[in-house]
Amino acid sequence: MVVKVYGQVTAACPQRVLLCLLEKEIEFEIVHIDLDTLEQKRPEHLLRQPFGQVPAIEDGDFKLFESRAIARYYATKYADQGTNLLGKSLEHRAIVDQWADVEVGYFNVLVHPLVMNLVIKPRLGVECDAVLVEELKVKLGVVLDIYDNQLASNRFLAGDEFTMADLTHMPAMRYLMGTGLNRIVKARVNMNRWWEEITARPAWKKLMNIAGL
Repeated sequence: MVVKVYGQVTAACPQRVLLCLLEKEIEFEIVHIDLDTLEQKRPEHLLRQPFGQVPAIEDGDFKLFESRAIARYYATKYADQGTNLLGKSLEHRAIVDQWADVEVGYFNVLVHPLVMNLVIKPRLGVECDAVLVEELKVKLGVVLDIYDNQLASNRFLAGDEFTMADLTHMPAMRYLMGTGLNRIVKARVNMNRWWEEITARPAWKKLMNIAGL
């Protein structure tokens, strides 16, 4: 059965789900939700996602929202199909989960407001909070140093294989690399090597083609 993904394909959180589905070789259909017209806040979508966000999925009678939960669900349900995103042992899976949690708690909490101020606000004609941006840049630099150190002795964040730990970072990383802050990633040799490798994956290239990016 084809998975219905409700969202906007250029948005970060739907991309997390779509990338997982592509890596797992799962058929899907994108049902466009126009964020510019606030379609995600309409009553019919609130039945799928009560917080008025994207994405949400329908898989037959099964419904789920929140991109990371959806990705984990499909990575588990189709563990023996496509790319193994979860890890090959209990210990490896724990390390994958560790770095996936780091994405939420240390990386995205900084990148999201940076992108809002550097990309989204200017697009809407709203003034950027320059003081906040400078504070966030300093904090992000500290976090990226930790990533760079991890990647100095690991091909990917959780070891020698591409996993959910890497995948979950990619949509927000794409936004970060599209700003002037890409230089702080490129200045870190190991992070830059990692980013170039994971964005060369066929699933990512296919996603970028679908999104027209």
